[in-house]
Amino acid sequence: MNGPAESPDDGYELPGPARIPGPRGAADDLPPEAAPALPAPPPSHDVLKSLLGAWALAACSAEETRAVEDHLTECAPCAEEALRLRDAVGLLHPEESLDLNPLLRSRVLEGCLGKRPARIPVPVWASPYDTEAARLDALLRDFGDSEWHTPVRLKWFAEERQRSRRTTVAGVIGHLLTVDGLIATALGLDDPLGPDAPAHPTARTEHFWDSAAHPATRQIREPWREQGHTLVRTVSFAGRGVAELSVDYGDFSLPLGDAFLERAFECWVHAGDIAEAVDYPYEPPSGVHLHKMIDLAARLLPGTLAGRRRSGLASPARTLVTAGSPGRTLHLEIEGSGGGTWDIALDSPAAATSPDHTVAQIALDGVEFCQLAAGHISPEEAAAGQHGDREAIRDVLFAAASLSRL
Repeated sequence: MNGPAESPDDGYELPGPARIPGPRGAADDLPPEAAPALPAPPPSHDVLKSLLGAWALAACSAEETRAVEDHLTECAPCAEEALRLRDAVGLLHPEESLDLNPLLRSRVLEGCLGKRPARIPVPVWASPYDTEAARLDALLRDFGDSEWHTPVRLKWFAEERQRSRRTTVAGVIGHLLTVDGLIATALGLDDPLGPDAPAHPTARTEHFWDSAAHPATRQIREPWREQGHTLVRTVSFAGRGVAELSVDYGDFSLPLGDAFLERAFECWVHAGDIAEAVDYPYEPPSGVHLHKMIDLAARLLPGTLAGRRRSGLASPARTLVTAGSPGRTLHLEIEGSGGGTWDIALDSPAAATSPDHTVAQIALDGVEFCQLAAGHISPEEAAAGQHGDREAIRDVLFAAASLSRL
């Protein structure tokens, strides 16, 4: 048992803050309780690392949470571990609705960490895909069971005419999942269709649709979004040079950076297909991202023209030039958000473009050009401002539509 407390009158001095000898000043006249307290040192790395599990479960105190989150902006290994733990918590607590719940704050933090890991940001070339996948996911988030089975008509251009295929909202997400799998395999990740899946995007989609025992349901959203997060997270931590990896599309290939941009384009186009099916407005990408998508299409046009010429679908080359020499050029002007100007080599992908060799000009709105490249409008429907060689103009418009596929 404790005895009675002694008082100062009994000769016992109450403990107080240690006083540091030094020049006498105003602070020396302050009573002990008014002396400024030294700030507590921040928790060590090991302590903060040990709190990551509790932080992922939203079980930290306010002070611990603040210390952990400050640490995550400075320590890349802990930020990566935090992402893995939040992924595990997401499996234990799947997101079902937008209703507020105790883990809402943690899910917001997960999104922030996923988009801006400490000192390891999402590569600029992967940002359009990250953004468009997030926008599509936001559209899907509150869909009920019936909306996931809403009919959606996919459109593209092939064999010199528009083609279409009917599926459902869930079927569209399955299509995106299977084609995104091509990037996954290029990065050494698991293919969602298994090791023996075909490489061509159309064949992969048909394989997925035909091999499923039952039509896709809302359950397809989780593997699609998880694969997308994994792709972005993988390239964010992969370091320099990863953008030069080649992604095999069966009959052609793209550098990884361009493949991510192509997937961003598909995300936006098919999000628009879904929004149209459920009668919901959907905005185009930001001007910066739209410009990158248009630039990719413009860079692919000379090779597409050459392929169509080999198949007898485009007019023969007028002049043969050595690689790097200037040849016939079409000037493409894209107006509106994401716009710019591009010079397209007409006779050979290896030829240089030149204003002095320009034989035709086309002017198109940015969104309309993308709709043409997606096969959603035909070359005849494109409201293009046209001047110059009519044959060259027709070849380029048809080549733009030929960039599309299922």
